[in-house]
Amino acid sequence: MQVKITTQQPADITTPALVALCFKDKVRDDSAVKAVDPALSGAISRLVQSGEIKGKAGEVTVIHTLGKVKPERMVIGGMGKETEFTPDTIRRSVAAACKALINKGVKELAVVLPEASTGGLEPALLAQLATEGAILGSWSFKKYFTGENQPSGIESLTLAAGSFSTAEVQKGIDKGMVMAEAANMARDLVNEPGNYMTPLDMAAAAEQVARDNSLEITVLDKDKMEEMGMRAVLAVAQGSANPPRFIIMKYKGTASSSVDLALVGKAVTFDSGGISIKPSEKMENMKTDMAGGASVIAAIQAIARLKLAINVVALVAAVENLPSGTAQRPGDVVKSMSGKTIEVISTDAEGRMTLADVLTYAVNLGAERIIDIATLTGACVVALGEVATGAFTNNQELVEMVKKAGDDAGEYMWQMPMYDEYREQYKSDVADMKNVGGREAGAVTAALFLSEYAGSKPWVHLDIAGTSETSRDRGYWKKGGTGVPVRTLINLATRLAESS
Repeated sequence: MQVKITTQQPADITTPALVALCFKDKVRDDSAVKAVDPALSGAISRLVQSGEIKGKAGEVTVIHTLGKVKPERMVIGGMGKETEFTPDTIRRSVAAACKALINKGVKELAVVLPEASTGGLEPALLAQLATEGAILGSWSFKKYFTGENQPSGIESLTLAAGSFSTAEVQKGIDKGMVMAEAANMARDLVNEPGNYMTPLDMAAAAEQVARDNSLEITVLDKDKMEEMGMRAVLAVAQGSANPPRFIIMKYKGTASSSVDLALVGKAVTFDSGGISIKPSEKMENMKTDMAGGASVIAAIQAIARLKLAINVVALVAAVENLPSGTAQRPGDVVKSMSGKTIEVISTDAEGRMTLADVLTYAVNLGAERIIDIATLTGACVVALGEVATGAFTNNQELVEMVKKAGDDAGEYMWQMPMYDEYREQYKSDVADMKNVGGREAGAVTAALFLSEYAGSKPWVHLDIAGTSETSRDRGYWKKGGTGVPVRTLINLATRLAESS
């Protein structure tokens, strides 16, 4: 999407659609509405008076101007109650306007940046939010459609800066584009079908990101992983004809040799459950079990593009979990890279096994902080649905930073308990631990299992089983991959870079 700036007055902007963002019951107070309404003979005011326009959150009203002003359409984008305003309101309102206009075949629009009643947000942030909303809201995954019956997205966005500094607005546009494009890249990867997103395909995608952004990358094959002792990863992979890959991406934003932040992403490119096979109904959705890996690849791309003063490594063990004559069995005992042994109770609890080895690698690398992101448990979906990501930690200061980064991104994080008493559930009679702890508190016991491999390193586990995709259109998300928590990770890296 091309994003431009104009300093023209709203009524003078030549555009197929001019969007004014208005609070509920305050539409007539908006400066853009005041500028355009008289030329439309008070049409907007009459629609407000009749109750057709209220300014409710997500409400979009399109009014044809019939040549009376330069914009061909005047669009009122509702922001809801002023008392309930958050920065994410801007994203959601712009996205809603984009979706409505896309359905009408509109490819270009202009958005008037609101100058009042937005909590004193800086111009750069306003521009960033509007840009993110437009790019996120215009996304669609149409790669495998052969017809042309699908509406195209927004191709050009113009931000009307008003009295704001154009330099500040441009700064916000630049950051917003990086943030949203990274999230959309993750959405593209998540929506790929399993036959086009094997471990080799995921490694190729990472290599392309590395080439485009001057990142250091190493991709290790099965033999090298065996040498390193990554037997928990390999146990999951052994049932598939598609070989595993361990992806190591490095970004150096400082002269230091330290690894300030390790991002660990679960990447089971298709998860049948293995021998402990899943029900066939909706198994096709298991192509998305690599969303954690997609998110860290996308996040390190954005971190590099933003040139943040921080050293980050993204670690992804890409595997496919299938049943076959070579697959691991329930009851097997596997020795992980850390030396700890795991009794495999369920081959469908495979993600935590791959993460065990990758977390060990991150600890051995000397990472100062570790965040792992995984579509780990159905239990987290039961607990939090599609709205909030479950956050688990051994370090309260770090998880508070993650939650704040999520709030700023509009990606909700809810901290879950990590009491030691839950560890009893995954004690094994034949190994150091079992890979499941039973039905009760399944998301908690899975997180505690991972904590065994993070050790004393400041660590946060994000269970995105519910939030990595949405079953319906919601906000700036369409059905399918959401890109959560890419923007949270970028915000976290930004804050860490600024505080160092």
